[in-house]
Amino acid sequence: MKKITIVLSLALLVSFSELSAQKLKKIFNGKNLDGWVVPQPNNDNWVVSNGILMVTSDETRKGGILWTDKQYEDFIVEVEYKNVSGNIDSGIFLRSEIDQIQIGISGSLKRDLTASPYIPGKSYPVEASLKSLKKDDWNTIKVKVVGDTYTVWLNNEEVLTYTSEGMKKTGPIGIQLHPNRDMSIMYRSIKAREI
Repeated sequence: MKKITIVLSLALLVSFSELSAQKLKKIFNGKNLDGWVVPQPNNDNWVVSNGILMVTSDETRKGGILWTDKQYEDFIVEVEYKNVSGNIDSGIFLRSEIDQIQIGISGSLKRDLTASPYIPGKSYPVEASLKSLKKDDWNTIKVKVVGDTYTVWLNNEEVLTYTSEGMKKTGPIGIQLHPNRDMSIMYRSIKAREI
């Protein structure tokens, strides 16, 4: 019986290690927006140059969401971003426009709620710790979505876990340019993988 338990334990450990070792794949190639659905008209809101995705408001300040072509069920997404100018209000959408991980200042609460979930009708049901947030530098947000529960890391520090009732089971990943803002933000890496 001990041998069976040891063998099963080793098999589970190996399969967990294999899962952990799977690398995230680039879903932003640093050259263009292949694999993404670009909001139209673009008005140069979404520009790729020198490996950077620059997201900038134009004079209309209409905003929009850049969606992946691919649909995801359970997945991990990781973005590296840097605030450039203005009143930054961006975020990562998870399968739909309902579940979003905030990047920057909340328009309604007028304070930085980076890495916190925003849900229409519920506002910010939980708030992430911002101890590891780097001002005027590159930051990394990683989100693991399994079923209707997501866990968020900010610069490798786990900052929250939240279960969102009624979350869509599948959908694309989105990057937001909030309407009615004068802002510019850079993304130099956007990676994901299904789990």
